[in-house]
Amino acid sequence: MTEIYDSIIIGASAGGISAAIYLKRQNLNFLMIAKDIGGEMVLSGIVENYPGFPETNGVELTEKFKEHLKKYQVEPVNDKVIALEKNNSVFTVKTEKNSYQAKTVIVATGSTPKKLNVPGEEKLYHRGVSYCYVCDLPLFKNKIVAIVGGGNSANEAGIMGSKICQKVYVITKNPEMKGDKFLIEELKSKPNVEIINNALTQEIYGDEFVKGLKYLDKNTNEIKDLKVDGVFIHIGLKPNSDFIPDNWQVKNEYGEIIVNELCQTKIPGLFAAGDVTNIPHKQIGIAVGQGIIAALQVSKYLNSNKWILKI
Repeated sequence: MTEIYDSIIIGASAGGISAAIYLKRQNLNFLMIAKDIGGEMVLSGIVENYPGFPETNGVELTEKFKEHLKKYQVEPVNDKVIALEKNNSVFTVKTEKNSYQAKTVIVATGSTPKKLNVPGEEKLYHRGVSYCYVCDLPLFKNKIVAIVGGGNSANEAGIMGSKICQKVYVITKNPEMKGDKFLIEELKSKPNVEIINNALTQEIYGDEFVKGLKYLDKNTNEIKDLKVDGVFIHIGLKPNSDFIPDNWQVKNEYGEIIVNELCQTKIPGLFAAGDVTNIPHKQIGIAVGQGIIAALQVSKYLNSNKWILKI
């Protein structure tokens, strides 16, 4: 007979890891499935707002999370979830390699960077086009780069780039940069950073590697050309929720999983936490809190008469 776990956690970033720690402490039989540990948390730049860590970064914080998982002997299954089903009271989680069953599921799959979908973007990916300034900006020492985006990720990328690169262009479609004021002020204070407002990126070009990009100046309706060695795209995130059936009607128009304050969805036994949910303010601390809530609610759900195996 196939083993039925108390819970399956899908994802191993801030929300999933915190959920795993709490499920382990409650001595529940669970499985954690993820392609990698850390997710978008690894890609976070400077982190100065996570309690207990006055100054750290995404890579360092992820290592701390890994250490905590190791302490509780939690070893995620390295696989990708491709489908989720529910028959009576039992969920079936299908992956690329296997399938598993559980009484409850916590979805903590986070999100992935949105693409510009302009010519040259896909062709030149890893050839000067990047979605991770933390990972790749050090490769552009004394080079000229463009950061495309208008929020905190673009602000942080521009600040980091100012310390490494010869010149940094920050291109935003908005009239002004958005995000934390102190980050915007710091970005504007950098002498080698030029912010280009009201600009829509049209094309990234180059042969083997990026040589430049073209953008539409919304003020003049002209196409303008920038010679750059690299392009870093930070225009937002897409929830990793494609494996959730549409007919469950638990996702909003953005693909975010709709949860209440207890991280419950409208499907009994299905919980979600972190950036994949419709909760605003995508932050590591919020994902951690949601992961904890989801785990506690899983325990409460299993101890109630709500979960009954129907034969």
